[in-house]
Amino acid sequence: MVELAFSTNAYTQYDLPDAIRRIADHGYAGVELLGDEPHAYFPEFDDDDRDAVLKALEETGLAVSNINANTAMGYYDDAPPSAFFEPSVIRADDEAREWRVEYTKRAIDLAEAVDSPAVCLATGRPLPGTMPEEAHDYLRGSLHEILDYAEARDIEVGIEFEPELLIENTEEVLELIDEIGRDSLGINLDVGHAAVYGEDVAESIRASAGSITGVHLEDIVGGRRGKHYHRIPGEGDLEFREIFNALADIGYDGFATLELYTYPDEPDWAAREAYEALEAYVSSSH
Repeated sequence: MVELAFSTNAYTQYDLPDAIRRIADHGYAGVELLGDEPHAYFPEFDDDDRDAVLKALEETGLAVSNINANTAMGYYDDAPPSAFFEPSVIRADDEAREWRVEYTKRAIDLAEAVDSPAVCLATGRPLPGTMPEEAHDYLRGSLHEILDYAEARDIEVGIEFEPELLIENTEEVLELIDEIGRDSLGINLDVGHAAVYGEDVAESIRASAGSITGVHLEDIVGGRRGKHYHRIPGEGDLEFREIFNALADIGYDGFATLELYTYPDEPDWAAREAYEALEAYVSSSH
């Protein structure tokens, strides 16, 4: 049966152990850890930080659903207040690309320490001067190095597709998985990203059967004609009964993680409302 988790990326006004404890107060079985500032930005995340996280997990009994290594805003002295994918694993600059590969390896280290089954990774956008074909070459090289490291630690890597990134939809991520040909590579399937791209979310889930390392949940208004803005379930147009039925149809029994970073000023309210909105779907999926 699918279980609900909540991402700490909504709790950026709290440190990571406090975020874990607060999420536990709202009924969730799991927690996703943000692998970035202000939680686990790996160049600064040390053994004491890891031990504090382990203590909070032990106290709360929460399992870790995923390490979210999509962004690395801590890389910049003055990053803009939005998701930042650079430096990415498709960056033409060798030093910057290798920095991101090593950063992802540190996320894998944290996953191993907290018994998370997976980390997620976004591909980033091809920058001016880098043709998409060249970006794919960089992606393949980066992924093989990352997967070598992950497989030695029994951790899966889920590519999170998103409109406008190099890998931006279900078809492209499935083609990538086939091309790479390694069982440890899968999909961290964000239902809102599929909806904004214009996909039938339930069909995206069914097409991804056997490849899903994790699921991100949020509501979206308007689908392809709408805006990519993560909302509390029930405030948009997604059909969550169909989503949970599709997950049941493919036998998915991992975590579905609420990703509501759009509510930093009221994360407890967002966590509570989201849990109440989805609890019935989890318990009654066919």
